Amino acid sequence: MNEGERTGESGVPEEDASRGGAQGGSASATGGSEWPDLSSERSLRAALEALLLVVDVPAGEELLAESVDQPVERVREALHGLAESYAAAGSGIDLRKVGEGWRFYTRDVHAPVVERYLLDGQRAKLTKAALETLAVIAYRQPVTRSKVAAVRGVNVDGVIRTLLARGLIHEAGTDPESGGTAYCTTELFLERLGLSSLRDLPPLAPLLPEVDAIDDVSET
Repeated sequence: MNEGERTGESGVPEEDASRGGAQGGSASATGGSEWPDLSSERSLRAALEALLLVVDVPAGEELLAESVDQPVERVREALHGLAESYAAAGSGIDLRKVGEGWRFYTRDVHAPVVERYLLDGQRAKLTKAALETLAVIAYRQPVTRSKVAAVRGVNVDGVIRTLLARGLIHEAGTDPESGGTAYCTTELFLERLGLSSLRDLPPLAPLLPEVDAIDDVSET
């Protein structure tokens, strides 16, 4: 073994062991995946796009900056650049800053296309998981995602996104205790069920008895 290949007690080459730094820690935090090089504007924008695809509520600049381990000002500039690039390209994706956070939306000009897709009678039926989640929201609205998840015992992020996309629920402000986004059903929900108001909903206990436990759930 030559001098350049000396290893320390851990068996790691001394040259590599001396590097340390954020990249090694990031690889560990991502289950062994290599942390991407975000030094270029293009790579940073790509990382931010990936994050924005999985958020359920508008994500703040500080949170996004922390997630990509970059200065807030650099992230802010990248977000504005992304938004401008989508607009300039005539993309159907609209990146907007709403309040203190950023989120992807569909561009207004394509609203008729989106509406036809969502309201088309040929669309796929809701899954059992979606129906159960919708029932919890309908009978305990306004209610937060975390409370619904606590009642159902599973993650409901994807289901909530589906119900929002179908126009069956909508965001209804924030919960005063937890600050989490609260959800309520829409007029379309009543229309689909043939009801004139929520008072016409049948008793839920025989269908989903666990929903009564939602009042005892405390959010973390």
